[in-house]
Amino acid sequence: METWNQLKEIQPRITDLLMKTLQKNRLAHAYLFEGSKGTGKRAVALHLAKSFFCENREAENPCLQCSNCRRIEHGNHPDVHRIEPDGLSIKKHQVEHLQKEFSYRGVESAKKVYIVEHADLMTVGAANSILKFLEEPATETLAILLTEQGSKVLPTIHSRSQHLTFAPLSREVFLDKLVQNGNSSTISSLLASLTTSYHEAEQLLEADWIAQARTVVIQLMEELHTRPAQVLFTLQEKWLPLFKEKSQLDMGLDMILLWLRDLMFTKVGKVDSLSYIDQIDLLQQQALSSSQDTISQKMSAVLHAKRQLVANVNPQLMMEKLLLNIQEG
Repeated sequence: METWNQLKEIQPRITDLLMKTLQKNRLAHAYLFEGSKGTGKRAVALHLAKSFFCENREAENPCLQCSNCRRIEHGNHPDVHRIEPDGLSIKKHQVEHLQKEFSYRGVESAKKVYIVEHADLMTVGAANSILKFLEEPATETLAILLTEQGSKVLPTIHSRSQHLTFAPLSREVFLDKLVQNGNSSTISSLLASLTTSYHEAEQLLEADWIAQARTVVIQLMEELHTRPAQVLFTLQEKWLPLFKEKSQLDMGLDMILLWLRDLMFTKVGKVDSLSYIDQIDLLQQQALSSSQDTISQKMSAVLHAKRQLVANVNPQLMMEKLLLNIQEG
C-alpha cells in the first residue's frame, strides 16, 4: 500500500496541501482532481479516502491495517462509491443510483465517499444531478471528481469544489513507471524524453510504433555519417511510410532533435542524460567528428523544419532539405 510520503514523490505540492489539511481536520466536502493520465489522481483519491475513514489515523497518516483501510485498498468498502463512464459517458441514472445510496445512513458510520472517474464525461443531466450533492453536502461526505480535462467540467461544479491540478510526472518518475509496467529501458528512456503523459505514451506504444520509429531514426542518423548516399532511399522506403500523419512527423522530428541533443551531451560528457541509452558507442563516434557549434546548427535546422511543418510544407521536400542540412552541418 502507498503512503503519503510515497505519493509525495509523485505529486509533492498536492500531497503537501492535503496532508496539512488532514492534520488540521479541515477537509473540503468536494475536490476536483485535474491532471493527465498517470499523474496519480486515483491513487491520491483512494489514499485520501483511507485517511478519511481510518480507525487509527495518526495526524494525516492512515494506519493501512484496519478494516477500513484494507477494504478501500481492495475496492470493497460499502461506504466508498465509485462512478465510471457507462460506455462513452457518465449517465444521469448512475448519479440517481448514487443519490439513492446516499439517502441511506452509512453502513458502518455516517461517513460516505464517492469518487467520480472521468468527471468531464458526465452528461448534462448527470452533471446537474451531481451538482445537488455539491450544493447540499450531507454531513461527513467527501466527493472526489477526477478528470483529465477540467475545462469540460461545468463551471458550477468547479465553483463548488476545491480544484487541485496534478503536475506532469518528472522524467525520472515517469521513466520508472514505464519500466515497472513492463516496457524496455531503451524504449522507456526515449518515451520519457518525448512526453510525461502516460496516455500519450500508451498511444505511442500501440502496434510497436515507437520501437519502429526509433529504429528508423537511428538508421538515418547513422547513415548521415557513414553512408550519406543511402539516406534518401531510407527516407523514401522507411521514414515516409511510418511517419504518415502530421503528428507522427512532428514526433519524428522531436526524435531527431533528441538524437542531436544526445550527441551534444556525449560531446560534453553528460552520458547519464541520454535518451538513446543503448547507442553510446555510435554517439561517441559521431561526437569525435562534430563540434558543439555544428551540432547546435543541426538542432536549429530541426527546429526550423518543425516550424515548416506547422506551415504545411510538403513533408517529403521538408525532410530531404533537413537531412541535407544535417549532413552538411
